[in-house]
Amino acid sequence: MLEHLETLFLADDIGAIWSLHCGQMEKFGFDRLLYGFTRFLAPQLEGSIDDTLILSNHAPEYLDIFLGERLFVEAPMVRWAADSVGAQSWSRVHEFYAGRPLNPVLQRVLDLNHRFGITAGYSISFSDPSTRAKGAIGLCARVGLSQDDVEEIWAEHGRTIWVLNAAMHLKISSLPFPTARRGLTPRQREVLEWVGDGKTIADIAQIMGLTSATVEKHLRLAREVLEVETTAQAVLKATLQKQLFLTAL
Repeated sequence: MLEHLETLFLADDIGAIWSLHCGQMEKFGFDRLLYGFTRFLAPQLEGSIDDTLILSNHAPEYLDIFLGERLFVEAPMVRWAADSVGAQSWSRVHEFYAGRPLNPVLQRVLDLNHRFGITAGYSISFSDPSTRAKGAIGLCARVGLSQDDVEEIWAEHGRTIWVLNAAMHLKISSLPFPTARRGLTPRQREVLEWVGDGKTIADIAQIMGLTSATVEKHLRLAREVLEVETTAQAVLKATLQKQLFLTAL
C-alpha cells in the first residue's frame, strides 16, 4: 500500500490519479465507482452541478440518466453523503425503505440501479473544514457479490479501503479541476491575484502596463466567468476552485 500511496501523492494529473484508484478498488471487489467533489454545496442538493468535479467508471448510459436527469437528488446514499461524514453500508437503503411507500422519483432511482446491477456496496463521505465543501464516493460491488459479501469484505479490509479513498480525495481536492464552466484567462487570473495581494486598480495598471479601464474590463469579465457580483467574491471563488494561489486572503 505504501508504494501505491507514494505514486498517488507524486501524481499531478486527476485522470491518472483516478485510474490508479479504480485499479486499487477493483482488487477489493468494487469495480464501479462514482466520486463527486464540490466547494459550493447547495442546500438539499438543489442548483447546478456545474461547479462539481464528477469522476466515474459507471456505464455512460447509467450516468446520462442518473446525473443528466438529476435523479441523484433523490438517491438515498447521495443524500446521506451530503449530510454525513464516514462510511455507510448500502444495507441502510434496504433497511430504511423496507415497507415504506416510495415517491415516483425515488422509485426510478431504485429501478435504475437495479437495472444496471448497482445493488451492493459502500459509500464514504469525507470531512472538510468548510461547510460548503463536500466530497464523497460510492463504491459499487461487482455483479455477483451480495451485500452480505460486501460486509465481509469491509470487515476484513474496511480500514485499508477507507485510507485509500481518503488519500485519493485529499490529493484530488488539492488540485485545480475542470468544471462545466469556462475557466479564467491568464489575464483575468493575474488581475485577481493582484487584487488578492491588496493592490488597487491603479497599482495593477502600472504593474501590468495596462490602462485602468483595461484592468476594470478584465475584472468584470472574471466576475462574469465566475458568476459572482463583486471582485472580492471573485477572488474567493477562484481561490477555492484552485484557479488562484494566493499567499494569504
